[in-house]
Amino acid sequence: MDIVTLAHGSGGINAAEFVQKVFMPYFKDLMPYANEDCGIFSSIKDMKYVTSTDSYTINPIFFAGGNIGKLCVCGSSNDVAMMGGKPLYLNIGFIIEEGFNIDLLKQIAESIALECKSLNIKILSADTKVLPKVTDSTEAKDKLIFINTTCIGSVEKDCISAKNLSENDSIILSGKIGSHGARIFLEQNNIAITSNIQSDCASLYPMLESLLQSNIPIHAMRDATRGGLSSVLNEWAISSHACIDIYEEKIQIDSEVHGVCEMLGLEPYDLANEGVCVIAMPKQYAEEVLSLLRGHTLGVNATIIGEVSKVFNPIFNLQDSKDNKTHTAENTYYQKVVLYTKYGSKRFLEYPQGELLPRIC
Repeated sequence: MDIVTLAHGSGGINAAEFVQKVFMPYFKDLMPYANEDCGIFSSIKDMKYVTSTDSYTINPIFFAGGNIGKLCVCGSSNDVAMMGGKPLYLNIGFIIEEGFNIDLLKQIAESIALECKSLNIKILSADTKVLPKVTDSTEAKDKLIFINTTCIGSVEKDCISAKNLSENDSIILSGKIGSHGARIFLEQNNIAITSNIQSDCASLYPMLESLLQSNIPIHAMRDATRGGLSSVLNEWAISSHACIDIYEEKIQIDSEVHGVCEMLGLEPYDLANEGVCVIAMPKQYAEEVLSLLRGHTLGVNATIIGEVSKVFNPIFNLQDSKDNKTHTAENTYYQKVVLYTKYGSKRFLEYPQGELLPRIC
């Protein structure tokens, strides 16, 4: 069995052997309900749960720093962690193109298993479907695989929301930005640049565990994936009717990533990350949050990059004002992110638009 065939998606003996030989060597210890149509989990009275569903179509499937298997576990578990949850369970579905290389599929399954074990996540249910040949390539390594995941977690810290920003909240970035997006851009476009850039793909719950279990109030938290830091901050500014001030000199970008951005005309703030998050909390707790983050290897570069300068009344109306000049000036910054540059100027950090990079995750 060297490649995936349509028979492996038939539901018959070929499909059963396919699952047993390819997936179960890696998943058997993670699946308490293997060979069942679904999984069961027990709930605790008054316990809140958080769930997130994602689909992964990344190209290339294997990249420096990870692969689609590691990415799907990290991505879904990180979304749960961003809402204050501890990842517990994963449901996973594979859509695999006919002709896909079996050895590569085993590597992906192994990566999923390793990441689940590191987080003590159980796989409740799984599914495989085989897609008739789509690509023209005859190479098994060039065939498609898509993965859908749903992660379920228990809420450890409640009331985290993009709508919760308050004036003078500090904004913390947990690490350097842009490495995942830069790495994938180079590989997708076959750009022959000698580079040590690796994706930052990582599960963030271990870094956040002590923070989520503390009494520190967290107003908002988000992993800066597609659209990067720019998307997160603009989403928050819009959802909370706020203006957010960010300081360029505080945002850490690896020198190689910065070089790639300058050569290729990319905006580093728009590049995807898979191991970095942004956190908003009352200013008086910022140093304590930094201390907790920096106590983990993923958070050693955590820093305060800005603050919420103003939260506007969402029913604000210029026509109701007697002093239009004052309110017009204020309204310029309504739902905006202001980037203060290292040269002493400032500009709006705009919401990313258009097709920056397809199939980034």
